[in-house]
Amino acid sequence: MDAVRKIAVVTGAGSGIGRGVSVALTGAGWSVVLAGRKAERLEETAALAAESATGTADTVCVPTDVARPEDVDALFETVRRRYGRIDFLFNNAGTFGPGGVPLEELPYSAWRKVVDTNLTGSFLCAQAAFRLMKDQDPQGGRIINNGSISAHTPRPHSVAYTATKHALTGLTKSLSLDGRPYRIACGQIDIGNAATDMTQRMTLGVPQANGELAVEPVMDAADVATTVLHMAELPLEANIQFATVLATAMPFIGRG
Repeated sequence: MDAVRKIAVVTGAGSGIGRGVSVALTGAGWSVVLAGRKAERLEETAALAAESATGTADTVCVPTDVARPEDVDALFETVRRRYGRIDFLFNNAGTFGPGGVPLEELPYSAWRKVVDTNLTGSFLCAQAAFRLMKDQDPQGGRIINNGSISAHTPRPHSVAYTATKHALTGLTKSLSLDGRPYRIACGQIDIGNAATDMTQRMTLGVPQANGELAVEPVMDAADVATTVLHMAELPLEANIQFATVLATAMPFIGRG
């Protein structure tokens, strides 16, 4: 990677983990292309990132629906035109879908939305980043996919989310293998109960495998951002293939 100018793309950058990672990256001197569906949320992230930015770090906001190939093409064309290269993609955009819906009642439209965002969106962004990383000089870069502890152990009534997160593990492994000849590294971070809008319900009580409702502990999303930054800043000769970061006392180990 260019030791002076490091370029990252973060999807789902308008809130939660994506916002935290974007701020951590600019604080470490990275320039970050912020991608997400809502322009105003991206601008909020950009303002926070500007407060922490060091060195030559800057940001650019690119409203993007990762499930739309034309949006992804426009996103990475912006990267190419503005910076000429990409060093890191954080494939973070995702949705849980409707919560608490039994499998037999889940609408097809809801299934498709989760699959299109979590899996197809990650594929499209990885494909576009891969092309740029392969063609640029110096060659190479890093992709980190945001998995979930659901990639290992599902929650009740989470079939669409869980299926896509298991599929992301396959995407991660394939990218790792196919990227070897081009110095493209790929890893996955599996996150459990980081304090974001998506996990606010954990503090109110969520269904457990035994049918009970239970309040679950959460952790600071900044701790996830620190982990992603560490993974991103490794030399390309080293890779954290899989990392699991979770609230220490949450019911994951022994779940069910």
